[in-house]
Formats: sequence, C-alpha cells, structure tokens
Amino acid sequence: MKKYLLLAVVAMCGGLVALTGAHMLGWDRPTAGWVYEKSPQVHFANYKPGSGPAVADFTYAAEKSLPVVVHIAATVRVKRGNARGFEFQDLPEPFRDFFGPGNAPFNGHGDSSPEVEQGSGSGVILSSDGYIVTNNHVVREAEDLTVTLNDQRTFKARVIGTDPSTDLALIKIDASELPFAHLADSDHLKVGEWVVAVGNPFNLSGTVTAGIVSAKGRDIHIVQDKAPIESFIQTDAVVNPGNSGGALVNLDGDLIGINTAIASPTGVYAGYAFAIPSNLAAKVVDDLRQYGVVQRGYLGIIIRDQPKSQSDNWKPGVYVDSLAENSAAAAAGVKTGDQITKVDGMAVTTSPELLEIVGKHRPGDQLTLTVMRGQAEKTIRVTLKNREGNTDVVKKPAESAGLASLGAEFRTLDAQEARRLGIRGGVKITGLTAGKLASQTGVRTGFIITKVNKQPVDNVDALSEILGKATGGVMLEGIYPDNAGEVYYYAFGL
Repeated sequence: MKKYLLLAVVAMCGGLVALTGAHMLGWDRPTAGWVYEKSPQVHFANYKPGSGPAVADFTYAAEKSLPVVVHIAATVRVKRGNARGFEFQDLPEPFRDFFGPGNAPFNGHGDSSPEVEQGSGSGVILSSDGYIVTNNHVVREAEDLTVTLNDQRTFKARVIGTDPSTDLALIKIDASELPFAHLADSDHLKVGEWVVAVGNPFNLSGTVTAGIVSAKGRDIHIVQDKAPIESFIQTDAVVNPGNSGGALVNLDGDLIGINTAIASPTGVYAGYAFAIPSNLAAKVVDDLRQYGVVQRGYLGIIIRDQPKSQSDNWKPGVYVDSLAENSAAAAAGVKTGDQITKVDGMAVTTSPELLEIVGKHRPGDQLTLTVMRGQAEKTIRVTLKNREGNTDVVKKPAESAGLASLGAEFRTLDAQEARRLGIRGGVKITGLTAGKLASQTGVRTGFIITKVNKQPVDNVDALSEILGKATGGVMLEGIYPDNAGEVYYYAFGL
C-alpha cells in the first residue's frame, strides 16, 4: 500500500513540474490561428479617389488626366546668318527709298533666308469648348500651332493671350464636348505628397511619370521678363523636353501645376522639375480669357529675403528694400526697412511666396500686410495698383488691320526703361505668334520699335495709326535691350 501511495505522490509531482514548464515555455498559450481576441484595425492597400493617404497607385490619376493633356507642335521661322535680317543688296525695291545712295544701313554677310523649325510641347484642356493652357515659351514666335488630342484628332490653334511674367499662354481650338481638367487648390499642396506628370517628352505622346513634391515656392531665375513671378512647385517626377505646358496632377487626377522647367546640366531630366502652381495659372488664364491681357496687381516695392538675425525678436519674412514712386505700398503707409511677415494672415518667409500671393490678385484688390517695423508689429491695408499706377482695368490695345496682321503682342515702353536705354520712347514686342513678322522677318521677342517708315513711334496707338495708313513695304527700326547701342532694321510687306 505504501508502495502505491509513493507512486501516486511521484506522479503528482511530475505533473506539476510538467505544467509549470509548459507555462514557462508558453505552450499553454493559443496559436495565432486560434486567437479570438479583437484584432487591430487593418485595411486593404488599394487606393480610392478622395480617400486620403494610401499606397501610391497612379492608375486613377493617369486615366483621368491623359485625355485632357494635348500635344502641341509649333512651327517657327528662324533667321540664320546676319542678325540684322538681310543685306542691302537683297532689300526689295520699295524699301530702298528709305535710305539715300550710300546710306545702306547694313553690310553683313551670311544666308538671311528664314528656315522653318518645329518645336513641340504639351498643353492642358481647361474647357469643353477648346481653351488650352500651356507655357508661353512653347508658343512664343510660332507661326503655326497644331494641337493633337489624346484620341489623335488634330486641330489648328490660335493664341488668345500670353503672359511672359509667369511663362503662361492661353490658346484655343475650335472643338466641342472635350474632356477638361479639374483644378485642385495648389495652396494646400504639401511637400512629400505624391504627384503625377503627364505630357509628351521627346514627342512621345501620352507619357506618365510620378514622384513627390520636393519643395514649394522655388525661384530658379528662368523667366525672362521685367517683372517675373516665380514660385514653382519642385518635384522629382521625371520631366523632359516636350513636357513643357503639360499637367502635374495629384492622386485624384486634378491639376495642381503646369510643368515648365527642369534643373539639368545636360538639358534632359537630372533629378528635379518645376511646375507653375494651379492657383496662379487659373488667375492668369481667367484674365487672358476675359480681357486678352493679364490684370496684375502691384505693391510697388523692391523686396529681398530677410537674413536671419541673432535678435530674440527676429521673425522670418520679406524685407522692403525700397518703394517705387506712386506705389500702392507707399500710399498705404509701408516704409523702407519694413519686414513683411504675413499677407492676409498667411505667413510669408521668402520673396517667391510673396510674389505668388500678390500675383493672384488684380488692381483694386485689397491685401492686409502684417509688417515688423523695428520691435513693433503693424497691420497695413493695401489697395493694389496696375503698372500705370492706378486701379483701372488694363485693356488690350485696339489693333488696326495692319497691326493685327503682324502676329505680335506689343507694349508701350515705360518712361523709366526708355531713359535707361537712352531713347525717347518706343514699342516693345512682348510676344510673337503666326503673322507677318514671324514669316517675313527675323525679329525676336524683346525688340523695341523706335521708328516705322522713318516716323518716330512712342506708343502702341502711334504704331497702330502708322500701320493702318501704310501700303506696300514697311520698315521697322529699333533696338534690343541687351544691345542698345546698335540699331536693327526689319522689313516686311503688307
């Protein structure tokens, strides 16, 4: 009996040891297949438009944006050889009377006949009736524009208006019931957000690439204009020659930018591309469509970024270096040395940010500036003015039949620029499209007309009046701002 009792005690002790070991080793815990406790929140990793952050699936954005991006072929006539356009012995007979015997104004050498070149770019359809936004540099100086849709239909296009300050242009094709882009609010775009670039690089139509927003408010000094506005979206989506004017869209397929430039030592993609924000583009396009010219509001100040100070009171902002005469800012009470820190409650830390905000407003619009003046913070209400120093709507100059046939955009040279160039006045060519100047001469954008048929020209109205009365041959005389000491001549027939 004692023997059996001893065996029972040993068995019980062994069982306890086994259970204790199993517990220590975790053998008494249920396996993963048998856990019935509530699991953490999990979701499938697909993407639905408007659902917010998700795994990057670009198919919806591509399907939505490809039909609204077009290919643009631009035909340009380029003069080779003599920069002045032609030799006197080749001058048509009607023009020789402008110069007496022995007074030939040029004796250059080289082939002066224009050569036809064709460039290409992209554009984005903005309305069902055929309005298309693109870059100014895509259509500038083009004699002929051909637009090819994603479905391979082709149309001839005409230029509605251009804005060299932002490098944007609005063109139009005669079509209806077209798909068109929906605009997103580029002010809400965030660094790190996925974006898709759609365009026609190297004439490869309907190309889609993707990347993220690398930075905002970039100033890359590429826009060649007296008052450039650069506040680019920087992205690492692949963009190459031919993408200019194409779409940068978010994952919902909505337009957030117009692809414009690349940073590259070779001329092809090398890491970063730059797009004009959609909010700025929308304002420019709306102006061009309504008025034919951009209604741009100006503060009238010279600005620079504020260097960081060691002072405890330092705040990031934009420094007012000087004020233009009769400027909107001066009239409102802004002073040289003020530091602009906010516009309408939105913080500004760099010059491009300020230029973008102001560039989205028209003359007569009011902005509230928050400025630091010494140790004091002040709030100043400013009514923006136009370039002429008032709040009137800027009208596109009425064109005579002769002026309209030239295929160019003109601007009266302001007095300050005329004094700097040492001339009494003139009319500047700010853009070239299909017309007599592009097809018959080698004139370039930026040329300042000082005389027409030996008659002085001080403004666009005078140019229009002279051309309205002219018949036969016309001789333009003038200068280029970067070579004001040399006079150039261009001749064409009406």
